[in-house]
Amino acid sequence: MNQASPLLQSERIRIIDALRGVAVLGILLMNMPYFAFPVQVANDLRVRNDVTGANYYAWWLMNMFFDGTMRGMFSMLFGAGSILLLLRLEAKHEGTYPADIYYRRLIWLLLFGLVNAFIFLWLGDILYAYAICGLFIFPFRKVKPKYLLMLGVFLMLMANLRQTLQFYEAKNNRVKGEYAVALEKKNQKLTDEQKEDKQKYEARNERLKPASLKKDAAKEVKEFRKGYFGLMIYLKDINKEIQSVVLYNNYFFDVIAFFFFGMAFFKWGILTGERSAKFYLVLMTISYSIGITLSYLIARATFTSNFDRSYLADKLLFDFYDERRLFLALGHISLLTLLYKAGFMNGVFTALANTGQMAFTNYLMQSIICAIIFDGFGMRWFGVLERYEIYYIVGGIWIFQVIFSQVWMKFFRFGPFEWAWRSLTYWKKFAIRRRSSPPTESGPVPNIATELIA
Repeated sequence: MNQASPLLQSERIRIIDALRGVAVLGILLMNMPYFAFPVQVANDLRVRNDVTGANYYAWWLMNMFFDGTMRGMFSMLFGAGSILLLLRLEAKHEGTYPADIYYRRLIWLLLFGLVNAFIFLWLGDILYAYAICGLFIFPFRKVKPKYLLMLGVFLMLMANLRQTLQFYEAKNNRVKGEYAVALEKKNQKLTDEQKEDKQKYEARNERLKPASLKKDAAKEVKEFRKGYFGLMIYLKDINKEIQSVVLYNNYFFDVIAFFFFGMAFFKWGILTGERSAKFYLVLMTISYSIGITLSYLIARATFTSNFDRSYLADKLLFDFYDERRLFLALGHISLLTLLYKAGFMNGVFTALANTGQMAFTNYLMQSIICAIIFDGFGMRWFGVLERYEIYYIVGGIWIFQVIFSQVWMKFFRFGPFEWAWRSLTYWKKFAIRRRSSPPTESGPVPNIATELIA
């Protein structure tokens, strides 16, 4: 039996590479506030009194059109790429070899995620979650797309339910605290339980005051201005919680749901540009109409409740954040595919495809670059810039990564981290230099298997 080898350039689907390039660049757009600011500043406009002006409008723009959608696209492409890798391996090999390659690939991805979190010091790493969630999709590689879609919807509703219960739990705690305070104002004696409700309510209100959040943000700025090892120690326990409790409570169901969506959409030819222009136009119109409406409702509820999640149960009734992400992601995919099929901006799509082929490298590179720019062992810009100014940094990194990817892919077959991941997965050192340039692809391409990141 011949040893399996990774997909070559000639086997790639250009539009998927371009979509992946947009997704990995877009992820930086949403991660940048957390690279640049304390979490209190990133999540709450009141901390810096950014309720008017450029910072206010930057927040609205990001929340209306991009928040969570780039990760949604990336997750769908991961699901599609994973199942395609398995189907390709199983077409050439019998027995357990395909599963061996697949799970070895995920184990190395998990280790890269740990490096990104604990060595590159990025609190928002997604690779670890992808590796954990990817373990569960192996049995579904041959399932029909309609059933994959149904599974995705079911898991998305599970994620909705968990978040909705958190809304109502926060509301219930607030209401009990308000009731205890009201009783005390009427000079009524409180039970021990009511005293505890009042104490928790007052402590929470104090913690959510802009002045208190500002003090907490100042402490975090001080920590991020430390040297490399001092910051590593500070982030260690936070990363442990993110990759355990937060993974289970916030990421697990929605990540797997979007894996299934990606697997279904690929099998239906949606991610490969195989549908008609009319199909993508209709899908874009419907998806944007629903997604933008949901985005507005969520952003308005968040802002008018003064960023207090205990009021979201009153304003939204039900958490539909993941539905919003799904529809906006489909809108973006449809728009990009329409432009691609129309033959517009071929040079741009080529650049995005090269960026997408190096998505793994570019994702990790974003952690390294931003750590150097913002953290204490680098330029120490953490907490310095205005909200709208951080997107100038995003633009600069985008330009660098697109150009770097273009130049690199002229001389090499894989990005540096892609090469390391492949070599470790197949336990074989692959040639990285490109011996000859492949023919330039243009227009629609045949439906050939592609991998997600590598």
